[in-house]
Amino acid sequence: MKIQFKTTYEVIIIGGSYSGLSAAMALGRSLRSVLIIDGGNPCNKQTPHSHNFITHDGEKPHVIAQKAKEQVLNYDTVHFLEDFALSGKKAENGFEISTKSGKTFKARKLIFATGIKDVMPDIEGFSACWGITAIHCPYCHGYEFKSDKTAIMANGEHAFHIASLVNNLTDDLTILTQGTPDFDENQRAKLKKHDINIIETPVTKFEHQDGSLEKVILEDGTSLTLKAVYAGLPFEQHSDIPQQLGCSLTETGHLKVDLFQKTEVPGIYACGDNTSRMRSVAYAVSTGNIVGAMVNNELTQEDF
Repeated sequence: MKIQFKTTYEVIIIGGSYSGLSAAMALGRSLRSVLIIDGGNPCNKQTPHSHNFITHDGEKPHVIAQKAKEQVLNYDTVHFLEDFALSGKKAENGFEISTKSGKTFKARKLIFATGIKDVMPDIEGFSACWGITAIHCPYCHGYEFKSDKTAIMANGEHAFHIASLVNNLTDDLTILTQGTPDFDENQRAKLKKHDINIIETPVTKFEHQDGSLEKVILEDGTSLTLKAVYAGLPFEQHSDIPQQLGCSLTETGHLKVDLFQKTEVPGIYACGDNTSRMRSVAYAVSTGNIVGAMVNNELTQEDF
C-alpha cells in the first residue's frame, strides 16, 4: 500500500535508525503524527554483528533495524520516508524541513537522530576493516577478540584509558601512537607493569581479507600480526541542519542536550550517537525512548 504523505506533522524525526525508530515508537503509541526521514546510511553498515544489547546479542545490525522499522510502522500515525533532509528553517508554529527529492514538510517539533560520520585515516585498508576488526568500543566488540593479538591506535589519555579496559580481555596488547608517545611517568609505569608495548612508528597499511585484519605494516617496512585494532577516530555531525537552526555543539563535537535530550533551541531534541560518546545500539535506543516521551509530554502540556 502506497503511503500518502502529509505536508504537516506533529513531529519530524530526521534519522531512521535505532534512536530515531525508538523515539517514533513512543510517539506512535501516543497517537502522534510522525514523519521519519532517513537517508539509508547508518554508521555501522559494515559491522557484522551487534553486541551488548540484551535480547539482540550477536544479531546483525540491519536485522535489528529492519525489525524495529516493521514494528514502528505498525502504528498508523507514523510514516517513513526514504529521502535525505537537506535543510531546515524555523516556521510559524514550528519548523520546516526540505529534502533532497524536493519535498517540504512542516512540524511542531524536531528530533535529530542523525548520528555521526567517522573521518577515516589515510591508511590503506583501514576503511575496509572499520567496524569489523578496526573497532571503537571494548563493550561492543572486545569479547569477540578476547585473548587475541590486539592493538590500540591512539595516544595519550585516550589510549591509556582504552588500554586499561582491553587489558582485561587480552594479554597481547600493543599501543600504536602514530608518533611520539604522550604518556606521563605514572602511565608509562602502569603500561610497563602490564607488558603493554608502545610503538611510535606510524602505521601505513592494514593487510586484511574482506575486513578481517591479518597484519599492520609500519612506515619503516616492519609489520605486526594482529587480529583487532581499537581506533578512536575524529568525526563530523552527519547533518548540519541542527546548527542551521541554532543548536550548539559541545567541546567534543556532539549536539548539546540536557538530561532529557533537549537542545538549547525550543522544540528541538536529539538522540543517539550525535549527542554522546556512548556509541552503542542500546544507548541509541534508550535515548530515543526518552526523547519520544519528552516530546509527547511537551505537546501534551501545550495542548491540554
